Amino acid sequence: MATIAIIGAGAMGSGIGRQLAEGGASVLTYLEGRSPGTHERARAAGMEPASLEDIIGAEIVLSIVPPAEAIGVAERLSAAIGERPSPVTFVDCNAISPKTMNAVAAAFRPGQANVLDGSIIGLPPQPGKAGPKLYISGDRADKSAVLAAHGLHVRRIEGAVGAASALKMCYAGINKGMTGLGTAMLLAAIGSGADQSLKREMAESVPDLDRKLSSAIPDMYAKAYRWVAEMEEIAAFLGEDDPASQIFRGMAGLFQKMAEDRAGGGELADQLDALLGR
Repeated sequence: MATIAIIGAGAMGSGIGRQLAEGGASVLTYLEGRSPGTHERARAAGMEPASLEDIIGAEIVLSIVPPAEAIGVAERLSAAIGERPSPVTFVDCNAISPKTMNAVAAAFRPGQANVLDGSIIGLPPQPGKAGPKLYISGDRADKSAVLAAHGLHVRRIEGAVGAASALKMCYAGINKGMTGLGTAMLLAAIGSGADQSLKREMAESVPDLDRKLSSAIPDMYAKAYRWVAEMEEIAAFLGEDDPASQIFRGMAGLFQKMAEDRAGGGELADQLDALLGR
């Protein structure tokens, strides 16, 4: 039985943990300072609370946390590893730019870790449904094989550390960017009285997009606060010289607005839901 550790027991981390546990792995997680709800979610997923000392002894360690926490996780693990003679295999699975991914790798001293670049594409695993794909780059020694052997859908891609993060930035920029664009223009239509006409025209001329937004926009409300940093990472990935980076800085502001709307009672969300027929 392989021992696999996961830092981060949110919806995705606990879902991945459950999938690995059901695949026969012993799954550890670090829960110090986390809420009772997180403890319960980890327990329900079959994940065992563990100290950092136990975490770094696992066959492979996955970091599945919000983008802003990625470097901090690597720094804490580096401190815990110290002068340990054998390197830890560490996979950063977060929605970060290649530049941030390189900073994560640099948080470890030479010889402390085999750092792999991972990106998760898809929704958290659910019973009876195929789980997300975990793309991994920089894995010449095939260290990620243990994850595939215990039920994860792993796709190794060519390229060094940074390639998987670049894939995530591009995919999220299209997928979540489309949700953000739809949200912005539907709110503009509501504010100007063009909402019903816009919704009718979309249903007639772009029905596939209409159906996608009708599902994706309501699903976004609870996640908007997490998407802010992800949009900022995409802007950094594109770079200051690319005018498209400003699109994603604007998206970060939009998702911040939607996060604040949710915290304040959800007036904008209610207007969108009414228009979308939710």
